[in-house]
Amino acid sequence: MLEVANLACRRGDRMLFSGLSFSLEAGTLLHVRGRNGCGKTTLLRTLCGLLTPDAGAILWNGEKVRRLGEEFHRDTLYFGHLNGIKSDLTAFENLRVAAILDGDEATETAILAALDEMGLEGREDLPTKVLSQGQKKRVALARLLLSRAPLWILDEPFTALDLDAVDRLQLLIAEHVAQDGLVILTTHQEVPLTSGQIRRLHLGTPGAGPADRSGDAREDRPADRRKSPEDEADETLTSFGLGRMGWSLSGHAGHGAGKTRHAPPSLAGAKVGGKS
Repeated sequence: MLEVANLACRRGDRMLFSGLSFSLEAGTLLHVRGRNGCGKTTLLRTLCGLLTPDAGAILWNGEKVRRLGEEFHRDTLYFGHLNGIKSDLTAFENLRVAAILDGDEATETAILAALDEMGLEGREDLPTKVLSQGQKKRVALARLLLSRAPLWILDEPFTALDLDAVDRLQLLIAEHVAQDGLVILTTHQEVPLTSGQIRRLHLGTPGAGPADRSGDAREDRPADRRKSPEDEADETLTSFGLGRMGWSLSGHAGHGAGKTRHAPPSLAGAKVGGKS
């Protein structure tokens, strides 16, 4: 279980959010949403220990992550905006090095299978500097297939991927959640996801004044704009609690927790079902 208690983070002189508290059980996906500059990346980097919060605590299975140190890092796979691959190394070599650093036992067969699964068969021995941006992203995302970490923290993982790679990644995430994994991600793309519990964290509007800091950070909808399916879904969500500034948390349980090769229901438009 991941627990966040009264977390506060700032960028420079501006407080991004404060009083942020939530807990996530195994088999849960948390979709962190909000406009550019609201603190999504800051939150994700803080959760995985790359940044220190201004206040509050983060606990993993009841222990503060700062005390757990390397033990928490072994349980966490962070995927940021940068691919984290070395351009002079081949796709195979990058995955082998990443597996060693992550503490994962990855055989040559497993690495080749991961690259094949991500659509990179025939490119295993090419230096990654000759690959396209989308192919480099696939190399980096192949780490998910080799990782034993129960907690995945993914910052805009769908960026630069073609439709086939997006489908592959969605399946990986859905299967990880179905196997009692825990995923926290950001994405601005409309993608079908997921299995298990679905929760959404809405971070606030950057530079919001006091009147905007009610804790409900959903984007404003003009009265004359037709509601999208995402808007309609947001109106059906059950609130799990409100913070003091710049965020709101909502969610429900999804259905279809088993593995499937069919596209699961949309994250934005999934219907309420099962137990919360």
